[in-house]
Amino acid sequence: MPVLLVVHHTTSPALQTLLEAVLDGTRAEGIDGVEVRVRPALTATAVDVLASDGFVLGTPANIGYLSGAMKHFFDGVYYPALEAKAGAPYGLYVHGNNDTEGAVRAAESITKGMSWERVHAPVTVIGAPGKADVEACWDLGATVAAILAG
Repeated sequence: MPVLLVVHHTTSPALQTLLEAVLDGTRAEGIDGVEVRVRPALTATAVDVLASDGFVLGTPANIGYLSGAMKHFFDGVYYPALEAKAGAPYGLYVHGNNDTEGAVRAAESITKGMSWERVHAPVTVIGAPGKADVEACWDLGATVAAILAG
């Protein structure tokens, strides 16, 4: 059974809303046979990555960059999983109070270096998530899970 790893740094009610929408999407009707594992960025390890087939990453944008927790995750998994997961599908959501571009750029640079394949445009949210933001995160989770389900 394929494994979808959701790595997140959820530091606010807004990020909790987005995480829940992603997880709801992974359980969409017609998506069967995918195990979803959820790990906070500070506890996710290379073992988690190596045991997974696809990824959803969720982070706040802090001072125009990835959260320290998400950077810590990437620092710990980059070399151990560098070639092992080439071609793995992934998606990204980022929440910020005024800017998300630096965080998206950093995540995309790192995942490109790991040869992961982006399968959904990054979902970026500024301020309180609206209905369209929640729906976009639901679609993000559903898309990555459906690709893994085949």
